[in-house]
Amino acid sequence: MAAISLSKVEETAPALVSLYKSAGVSLRKHGLDGVRAAVYLVVDYSGSMKPYYKDGSVQALADRVLGMSAHFDDDGTVPVVFFSTDVDAVTDIALADHRGRIERIVAGLGHMGKTSYHLAMDAVIDHYLDSGSTDPALVVFQTDGGPINKLAAERYLCKAARLPLFWQFVGFGDPTSKQFDFLRKLDDLAVPQKRVVDNAGFFHAGADPGRVSEAELYDRLVGEFPKWLVAARAQGIVRP
Repeated sequence: MAAISLSKVEETAPALVSLYKSAGVSLRKHGLDGVRAAVYLVVDYSGSMKPYYKDGSVQALADRVLGMSAHFDDDGTVPVVFFSTDVDAVTDIALADHRGRIERIVAGLGHMGKTSYHLAMDAVIDHYLDSGSTDPALVVFQTDGGPINKLAAERYLCKAARLPLFWQFVGFGDPTSKQFDFLRKLDDLAVPQKRVVDNAGFFHAGADPGRVSEAELYDRLVGEFPKWLVAARAQGIVRP
């Protein structure tokens, strides 16, 4: 049973109904029907991301994540962290106010900097701990390249493995670029030598992310989440 009903989505965000339905199919397929989780979105605001803001790819991802979150969480909002060299904004997107929301947030942000994952991860961890939630969290972390401080990003991911947070990294850009080697490495970090559970996944959405179908996107966003839930429950990280 979804956290927010179809009729509620039809009433508050009619444009997201097809996304909500597609997400529901994927969640049922992966055994996640009725699971409660917080959903976060982290978006890259570095200079090279400019085309993806301009062509609506970031807004489309935000809408898709919102459509999925309505199954997991009943508050109708997704906390969003914008990051570049530093954290540029911690805000949210809501079902009732999703249209053009990314553009409105970005209009208030300053210079697009470089790419620093660990500060964005820190912002998510702080937000999650401050929220007092005991549900697990699925963090959709979008970027178009590797971080300026790889060691810090790896350290944060390994430390965060003891928290009920699963990090699903999504790459925008040329799939053949070496920019994504680091994310592939993060995805494969050794358990238990480096981290207590495998708490991250990575998939590449390509240079034109809008071309990834709703069904494929949702399958990739939640594909590794059930396995992590089992491992995290076994370790006492997520409540049974």
